[in-house]
Amino acid sequence: MTKVREMDAPRHSTEAGVTLFVCTFAGAEAFLVGDFNHWNPKSHRMTRKDGIFQKKLKLAPGRYEYKFIVDGEWRIDPSAGEQRPNEFGSMNSVIHV
Repeated sequence: MTKVREMDAPRHSTEAGVTLFVCTFAGAEAFLVGDFNHWNPKSHRMTRKDGIFQKKLKLAPGRYEYKFIVDGEWRIDPSAGEQRPNEFGSMNSVIHV
């Protein structure tokens, strides 16, 4: 995979079954949650690289809803191409792999 400058980094991309999630919110810690991990708020800690939080996952083809938790606050991905309402009256981000 070619190294990309931070400002050019995709929010998510797929290559050989690996999906890269990028969270650009400022904070001390971030987690990735979604239906791929049963919305577990602690199972997918994101790592900071070049000033942004990242998490790579190997996902099977399909549709996934997700959010970021940054310093305890649940946030949608503003760069996601699709958002869906959830049962709590807020929105989830959607990715198609």
